[in-house]
Amino acid sequence: MEFTGGGTPRPGEISLAHNGTLFLDELPEFQRSVLEALREPLETGQIHIARALRRAEFPARFQLVAAMNPCPCGWQGHPAGKCRCTPDQVARYRGKLSGPLLDRIDLMLDVPAVDAADLSARGDGEASATVRDRVAAARVRQITRQGKPNAQLGPDEIDCHARPDAGGAQLLKQAMNHLSLTARAYHRILKVARTIADLAQVPDGAPLSATHIAEAVHYRRGLAH
Repeated sequence: MEFTGGGTPRPGEISLAHNGTLFLDELPEFQRSVLEALREPLETGQIHIARALRRAEFPARFQLVAAMNPCPCGWQGHPAGKCRCTPDQVARYRGKLSGPLLDRIDLMLDVPAVDAADLSARGDGEASATVRDRVAAARVRQITRQGKPNAQLGPDEIDCHARPDAGGAQLLKQAMNHLSLTARAYHRILKVARTIADLAQVPDGAPLSATHIAEAVHYRRGLAH
């Protein structure tokens, strides 16, 4: 994905998505080497390319959005019962995504099939403009508080700005043990919980509650390896 032909390293899709969004559809269908190349920029916001005569470093701080089917045929869990994939086939399909890569993805949502009658129904959710304003306000709060978005907080900054209260800390400890989460997941859960609290306009000095931690953990349950 990032590698180009010739002897001179040039930016590829990863760097071209810098300060933007990189969308990967049918995620497990990408080559394993391509997917593993995402690990470094997702962690550091940079990517390094080494060639025989030259080494180069490119900026690569982007928001990764990816989509995949629940199984190779795409019908697993559908009410029509069309899926004929075996458990081994499903396991091989999902196994194309390594644990270290999944560990760097903060949110995972299952999107169920939509009934035909619901496609023409008018939803009663919030308007996009309302959500946009709330997100923009939360981002301003983060920049004002710590000079950067929550996603870029380091471990020491997380301890300062994303401390859970006693109930939240206990819940997080239980989730770490039950879901076998890593230290990286621990810090990412706290950053997501801090963002949830910011969206809810929780005062900056208040610790994260068990409610914030529970929602952040819920978003990672599908990522447990």
